[in-house]
Amino acid sequence: MASSYRLSCTLPGHELDVRGLACGYFPEGSFVSVSRDRSARLWAPSSPHRGFVEMHCMLGHSGFVSSVCIIPASDNYPRGLIATGGNDHNICVFTLDNPNPLYVLKGHRNTVCSLSSGKFGTLLSGSWDTTAKVWLNDKCMMTLQGHTAAVWAVKILPEQGLMLTGSADKTIKLWKAGRCEKTFTGHEDCVRGLATLNKTEFLSCSNDASVRRWNISGECLHVCFGHTNFIYSISAFPGSEDFVTTGEDRSLRIWKGGECTQTVRLPAQSVWCCCVLENGDIVVGASDGMIRVFTESLERRASDQELKAFEEEVSEATIDPKTGDLGDINLDELPGKEHLDDPGTREGQTRLVKIEGKIEAYQWSSSEKKWMKIGDVVGSSGATQQTSGRVLFEGKEYDYVFTIDVNESGPSYKLPYNISDDPWLVAYNFLQKNDLNPMFLDQVAKFIIDNTKGQTLGPTNTEFADPFTGGGRYIPGSSSGPVTGADPFTGAGRYIPGSTADTVTLGESDPFTGKNAYRSATAEANIYFPKKEAVTFDQANPAQILGKVKELNGIAPEEQKLAEEDLILLEKLLSVTCKPSVETPTAPQMETLWKAVHLPEDIVFPALDILRLSIRHPSVNENLCSDEATGQFCSHLMKLLNHQGKPANQLLTLRIFCNCFAWQPGQKLMMSHRDQILSQAIELKASGNKNIHIALATLALNYATCLHQVNDIEGKAQCLSVVSTAVEMVQDLEAAFRLLVALGTLISDDANAVQLAKSLGIDSQIKKYAAVSEPAKISECCKLVLNLL
Repeated sequence: MASSYRLSCTLPGHELDVRGLACGYFPEGSFVSVSRDRSARLWAPSSPHRGFVEMHCMLGHSGFVSSVCIIPASDNYPRGLIATGGNDHNICVFTLDNPNPLYVLKGHRNTVCSLSSGKFGTLLSGSWDTTAKVWLNDKCMMTLQGHTAAVWAVKILPEQGLMLTGSADKTIKLWKAGRCEKTFTGHEDCVRGLATLNKTEFLSCSNDASVRRWNISGECLHVCFGHTNFIYSISAFPGSEDFVTTGEDRSLRIWKGGECTQTVRLPAQSVWCCCVLENGDIVVGASDGMIRVFTESLERRASDQELKAFEEEVSEATIDPKTGDLGDINLDELPGKEHLDDPGTREGQTRLVKIEGKIEAYQWSSSEKKWMKIGDVVGSSGATQQTSGRVLFEGKEYDYVFTIDVNESGPSYKLPYNISDDPWLVAYNFLQKNDLNPMFLDQVAKFIIDNTKGQTLGPTNTEFADPFTGGGRYIPGSSSGPVTGADPFTGAGRYIPGSTADTVTLGESDPFTGKNAYRSATAEANIYFPKKEAVTFDQANPAQILGKVKELNGIAPEEQKLAEEDLILLEKLLSVTCKPSVETPTAPQMETLWKAVHLPEDIVFPALDILRLSIRHPSVNENLCSDEATGQFCSHLMKLLNHQGKPANQLLTLRIFCNCFAWQPGQKLMMSHRDQILSQAIELKASGNKNIHIALATLALNYATCLHQVNDIEGKAQCLSVVSTAVEMVQDLEAAFRLLVALGTLISDDANAVQLAKSLGIDSQIKKYAAVSEPAKISECCKLVLNLL
C-alpha cells in the first residue's frame, strides 16, 4: 500500500457540475453520480484493479439533479433502488434496469438538496423549503418542521427512529419518531454535510470551513480546521472514524485521527461531493463535470503518464485570490522561487512565490516531501486603475461597479462585480450585505447579466443558480407535577378531577372486548385490533361536579361570575346529558356551558368536566364541533392543554378531545386539527400523572381508530410517532395497554405502516411488555403486535 492517495482514474461523461455521489450496493464496488446536466449515472468497476464504466444512465428530472442516495435491497428490489433529488422539487426513484423513474415523489416546494436512506426502505429528504420529509415507498410519512432556512444535509442514524438534519440556519437537529429531540449549535455558517461514525457519534461540515464531531447527547467532541473555504461534503471511511471532505478551496482532504493528513488539489474550483468506496478509494465530483477516483493502492494507481498529466492540469489552473484560498496578498513582500527550497511544516501548507512578475501557488505534500504547484494566481498583478482600466471600490479592483436604486426615496447601493464572478452569488451576497429583501435576487442577477453585455463566466440560467453558495460558478476547462386529587381550595376528600374512579382500572371489564376476562394466549389479534369504536371517559358524579362549580363560582371575579339561573341551566344540562334521554339541550344551556368553560384557569376544571360529559351527547357534539364553532372550540381548549398550564385542565382537556370522537362531527373536528392536537398533547409525556398518561394513550387510540378507517398514511405516521414517544415515558400499565392497541390498530392490514413502525424502532420499544405477567392482556396484546411487525 502507498502512504498517500494518488489519482486512480478520471471519468468524463457528465456535461456539467457533478453535485452528488453515493456508493452502490450492486454491482459490488459501484457508485452513482448526479449532475446539473439533469442526469444520474451508475458506474461499475471495469476491471479488478482500476477504472469504471458507465453502466446505467437515468433521466427524469426537468432541472438539475443535486442529491442522491441508494435505497437498500428488499424482497421486491433485490438490487436496491436509486433515489435522486432535483431543483424541480421532485425526488425520482429508479430501478437499475430502466432509465425512467419507477415513481416520482412530490411534496417539497423547492430544490431537494439532500437525501438519506434507512432500514425497511425509509427515505429522508431535505429541501430549500426549510423542511425535511420522511418517505416510505411512494408516500410521504411525515414532515419534519423546525428549521428556519434550507435543509442542506440529512442523515438517518443507525439507531432506529433517529434522524439528523443540517441547515443553512447554522443548526443541526436530532429527530426521534418525527419529533425534534435536540438542536446542536456551534457552526457559524450553513451546515452542508453530515456523516455518521457509529450509533452515538456523527460529523458535520459547514460553510464556516470547520468539521465538528458530535455526540447525540448534544456535546461537541472536537472541531477540525484545515479548509480555507466552504466545505460542501463529508464522508466517513467504512468501519472507521477517519473521514474525507471536499470544498470550495479546490481540495479533497483526508483526515485521520482528527488531523488532516493529506490535501489533494483539483483543477476545479468547487469540489462538490465525495464518497468512500468499500475498498477505501475516494470518489469526488467537481464543477468541471469530471469524476475522479483517488486510491492508496499501488495496484489501482494511475499510470505515471496519467499522474503527470493530472499534476500539470492542477498546476495550470488559475486561482482567484477572492476565493479566500490564499489569504491577503502583498506583492511587495512575496519571495522568489528560492522560497521553495525550504520544506513545508505541515500537509497542505501553501506558499506563494513571484516568478518573472507572475504569482504562482505551491502546496506542500508530506508524502511526496516536495512543493507541488497548484496554479497561477490571477487578478494580482499590482496594476492600478489607470493601467488596468478596472474600477476601484473599497480598495479593490473590479470590472464593474454598479449603482443600484431599490426605490426612488431610498439610498443607492454600490454593487462591485468581476466577469469571473457568478452573478447569482454576487446578487445574493449584495442583498445579504445590505439587508435587502431576498425576493430581489432574480432582478439583481438579471441586471448584472444584462449590463455586462454577456461578459460573464457564470451561468445565466436560473435553473443552474445556487443562491447560497454561488454553485453556478462552472467554468468550462477550469476548476409539572402530578394531579394528586387534592382540591386546591378546600383540601382533599371532595370532588377530585381525574380521580381513579374516572378511569378504567385493571381487572374491570375490558373496554376493548366487553369481556371481564383477558383472553388466553391463544386469542386472535382481532380481539384487540383493529379497534373500530372510540373509547370515551364516561364515569361521573354530577352532584359533586355541580357542587364544585357552585363553590368555586363564589370566588370568581365579579364580571365572570355565573348567575343563579346559569347554575340552574348547568344542572339541567347535566341531567340531560348524563342520563338516557331523548331530550335535547337548549340554546341557553349551551350558551351557559360556553360561558362556564371560560372561567379563570384556576377554577375552570369542574366546568371542563361538565363539557367532557356533555360532548358525548350527539346534539352537543354537533353544536360545538360544527364548522361554524370549530375555530373557537379548539383554540380555547388548546390554551388549556398548554404543557405549562394546570394539570387538572390538561387532563380534562385530553378527556374532552377523547369524548369528541363519540360522534361524527367530533371525529371530523379532531381529524381536521390532528396535527396541532397531537403535537401539543405529546408535550405532556413527561407528566408524572398516570391519568394524564391514560388520557394521552386513549387519544392516540381514538386517532388510530379513525386513521385505520380512512387509511391516511401520513396521519398514521404522526400517530405512530406519538405512540413511539409516549411508550418510552408511561409507567402505568393501562396507558401502555391502550398504546399497544393503538399501535396494533395503526399497522393492521397496512404493510406501509408496518414498515414505518419498524423503521422507527417501535418493535424494540415494546418488547419489554411481552414479559408482563399481570394483567395478562398486556403481554398477550404485545405479542400479537410483535407478530404483526
